[in-house]
Amino acid sequence: MRTLFISDLHLHSGRPDLTRALLQFLDQQAENCDNLYILGDLFEAWIGDDLIPEDLQPVITRLRQLSDQGTNLFFQHGNRDFLVGQQFAELTGCTLLPDNYIINLPTGQALIMHGDQLCTDDIEYQAFRKQLRNPRWQQDFLSKPLPERLQIAQQLRAASKEKNAGKSMQIMDVNPEAVQLALDHAFTDLLIHGHTHRPAVHQLAEGNRRIVLGDWDKTGWYLECTENGQQLIEFDIQ
Repeated sequence: MRTLFISDLHLHSGRPDLTRALLQFLDQQAENCDNLYILGDLFEAWIGDDLIPEDLQPVITRLRQLSDQGTNLFFQHGNRDFLVGQQFAELTGCTLLPDNYIINLPTGQALIMHGDQLCTDDIEYQAFRKQLRNPRWQQDFLSKPLPERLQIAQQLRAASKEKNAGKSMQIMDVNPEAVQLALDHAFTDLLIHGHTHRPAVHQLAEGNRRIVLGDWDKTGWYLECTENGQQLIEFDIQ
């Protein structure tokens, strides 16, 4: 069994090279995989399933083709695309997963998540995250006309950039205690996540491990899991 993980591609119209890189990845690396997990922030922004930018439509089409060919697709929400919904799932053939999810790999169980929920030192962000994940807030937002949603999304993104500019890298990284608590709660020794844009394989206490997926920019990242173990792979984006 061959399982792949990606996250933090941040696809948008201003970076057609990232879209091309993903399509190439789906055609080549993911072509014969059994499972593909997308651990959030596939898109730079997502304001509802009723607005799919034309330049991202090939991504939707190719994911559907991959699903139809027999690859199991799974999607976890990130902090940029938390409004991806059931219509997207139906269009792509993917299964939407909850924020924390335990999966079976050939080498054992693993806990997967986007990872922003582990950044507990950033109290301000966690409060903001709680607001955006509130079903009432989301329902109210999705009921607004598209132009208004676009404006709100731009304002939220600008405010987020301004706030993050004044925060230390440490406060925006995962909290070690939150990591250990998540592993203990899941009764697993392997955690796989994205969000922090700090790709690495961390050896933790008591034989636990934390694998962090990388974001896609000048290079792309994916995690490959087989019976032989896990390999974090980087590749160039042209």
